[in-house]
Amino acid sequence: MSTERTRTERTRRRLAPRTAAVIYHVVMVTASLFFVVPLIWMVASSFKTKREIFESPFAPPTSFDLTVWTSAWERGDLGVYALNSVLTTVVSVAGILVFGLLAAYAFSRFRFRLSRWLLLPFVLGLLLPVQSYITAQSRWLDAFYLLDTRWALILPYIGLGLSLAVFLLKGYLDTLPRELFEAARIDGAGDFRMLVQLVLPLMRPGLATVATFSILSCWNEFLLAMLYIQDEDLRTIPIGLLAFTGKYSTDYPTLFAALSIITIPMIGIYVIFHRQVISGITEGSVH
Repeated sequence: MSTERTRTERTRRRLAPRTAAVIYHVVMVTASLFFVVPLIWMVASSFKTKREIFESPFAPPTSFDLTVWTSAWERGDLGVYALNSVLTTVVSVAGILVFGLLAAYAFSRFRFRLSRWLLLPFVLGLLLPVQSYITAQSRWLDAFYLLDTRWALILPYIGLGLSLAVFLLKGYLDTLPRELFEAARIDGAGDFRMLVQLVLPLMRPGLATVATFSILSCWNEFLLAMLYIQDEDLRTIPIGLLAFTGKYSTDYPTLFAALSIITIPMIGIYVIFHRQVISGITEGSVH
C-alpha cells in the first residue's frame, strides 16, 4: 500500500506542473482571441461589399481585391495624414524618451530635499484624465499662438507621456546595482558620461517599452488632434478617418480598409519589440 501511495504521489507531482501549464495556455489563448478575432474580422470585412458585411458578417470574403485599399488610401488622403502622424509621433516620442530619461535619472540617482514632492505632478499625470485640464491647456496654447500648428499636438503628447516614462524608467534604474555607478564615479566619469556610456546600454528594454507605449498612444490619439488642429494639411490619421463616415451613411468596406492600413504597422511595431516591452515592464516593476 505504501508503495502504491508513493507512486500515486509521484504521478500527481509530475502531472501538476503539466496541468497548470495546460490551463495557463488555454486561458492565454482564449484571452488572445478576444483581441485577435476582431482584427481578423476587420481585415476580412475590408474585402467584402457592404451588403456582404451585414448579411454574412462572419463569413470569409469571396475575393481579395486590394483596389479597395488603394481607394481608401486615395479617397481619405491617408498619405498626407500618415506623414503628419509620423512627424508628430517621432518628435513626441523622442521628447518623451529624452526628458523622461533625464528626469528618471535625477530622481533615481540623486538624493535631494522635496524629491518626493516633485514626483507628485507625475503621479497626477497618471491619475487625471486629459479632459480634466484640457481647457487650461488650450488657453496656454492659444496664448503662445501654438494652436493649429504641429506643436499644439507635440507638446501635449510629450506632457502626457512623461508620467509613465518617468515611473517606468525610474523603476528600471532603481534595479541597477549602485556599485556600477560608484565604480564609474571612481574612474572619473561625470553624470553625463555615466548616462550615455553606462545607463543607455543597460536601459534598452526600458526605453523600448516606453517608446512602444508612446508610439501607440501618439499614433492613435484623437481628442486633442480634433480640437487643436483645424488645418487639413496638419491633421493626423485618426481625424482623417472621419472622411469615411457620413451623416446618413458610412462606407464600411473602405473604412475597414483604412483602419487596416493604419493598424497593421502598429501591430508590427509591437511584434518587433514585444520581448523588450515585457522585459522592461517586469524588470522595472521589481523595485
